[in-house]
Amino acid sequence: MARYEKKTTEEKKAPALIAYHVPDREKAPWTRIGAAWDHKDGEGFTLQLDLVPVSSGRIILRAFDPKAEEEQSA
Repeated sequence: MARYEKKTTEEKKAPALIAYHVPDREKAPWTRIGAAWDHKDGEGFTLQLDLVPVSSGRIILRAFDPKAEEEQSA
């Protein structure tokens, strides 16, 4: 596959990790800000952020759970 060739929907895979922004305050809500996909060689990840936080806090990467995603959107 060429380096910049777009993948078809059949070739796309679910992300390995979900990125969340967690503010530095007690019981603050986690905001989903992106996702990460593992490389074929297993030596790294491609991180895609839809939002870059400017306030204090942390970016947390958690394993992707399709069941949890469905529950949150319902």
